[in-house]
Amino acid sequence: MLRVQKFKIDEIYVPTARRKTLHPETVRLLAEDILENGQKTPIQVRFDGKRHILVEGLHRLEASKWLGETLIDGYLVQAKRH
Repeated sequence: MLRVQKFKIDEIYVPTARRKTLHPETVRLLAEDILENGQKTPIQVRFDGKRHILVEGLHRLEASKWLGETLIDGYLVQAKRH
């Protein structure tokens, strides 16, 4: 079973292809929701032996950055490279 962990936001690598799917308006709306209700769904990251790589949760990650957070809730998952 997965357990929620804290990850340092500035140590999570976001692949270039994933960055292209970012929608700034979605980030803004999500940041407002996180301020009011907290982060509801943890992001997902995998570890490649050197760094944590984002698997799911780009908008949540960017919204947390925008809010000035340094840590984010997430799951460490076993995932294949895309």
